[in-house]
Amino acid sequence: MMTLRKFQTAAALLTVSLMGSAWAATTAPEPSTEEFVPTVGQSGKDVIWVPTPQSLVDKMLDMAGLTAEDKLVDLGSGDGRTVITAAKRGAMARGIEYNPDMVALSRSAARREGVSDRAVFEQADIFESDFSEATVVTLFLLPNLNLRLKPILLDMAPGTRVVSNSFTMGDWDPDETGEAEGCSSYCIAYKWVVPAKVEGSWKLPDGELQLTQKYQKVEGNLLRGSEKVAITDGRLEGANIRFKVGDDEYTAKVTGKQMQGKINGQGEWSASQVG
Repeated sequence: MMTLRKFQTAAALLTVSLMGSAWAATTAPEPSTEEFVPTVGQSGKDVIWVPTPQSLVDKMLDMAGLTAEDKLVDLGSGDGRTVITAAKRGAMARGIEYNPDMVALSRSAARREGVSDRAVFEQADIFESDFSEATVVTLFLLPNLNLRLKPILLDMAPGTRVVSNSFTMGDWDPDETGEAEGCSSYCIAYKWVVPAKVEGSWKLPDGELQLTQKYQKVEGNLLRGSEKVAITDGRLEGANIRFKVGDDEYTAKVTGKQMQGKINGQGEWSASQVG
């Protein structure tokens, strides 16, 4: 038979045991410390995620001629590798990514690599973001998204370099194409340099230059009195224009509505846009 003292002791132990069970049942579990691990092919807002091979990241930044003076923006920055690589080269780099888990992963990677002061990431829609400060834009998006971005890119400052993994910009021909070594898939990069806008009439001291433009390609005529001479080999690289009039080569820098440069590397010439 259980004595009164034994009964009281057992009851106390049972009470403690029940209290412990209740505490265990109502205490919230510890938050997971496991880092998000992306999966190749996972769905995103407009695309599935496929990482750019590191060898192509390096090739793209080489093609862009990235320096520590540049500001790079990566559209759809994924796991952050392009932004982090650019930051490790000394540039200020910014990634715009819609998936918040990828943004958190990228920020964590930037801290580990010691570049979080130069590599920043934001969770946002690229089509609702302002990245006009960029001097270099990188992207790995589908062709239809590149076409949606094309007018935005063409309105950026002349000389801005745009480099795309694998996909082009429709009828805007690339200025350069490159291929990464030791790469098995998604190994081609395309580069464009945003051209100045020069289409229209330009007044010279002794004539008029009439230009038409399709991206970086320029055609037109030089009018001097009754003489009309077609220009040839017209091309823009950013704000720099070059073309030939007969055997004479004209080069100039375009600054807004002004052109100023040289003829055959020596004689000065200038023009002002009309209208």
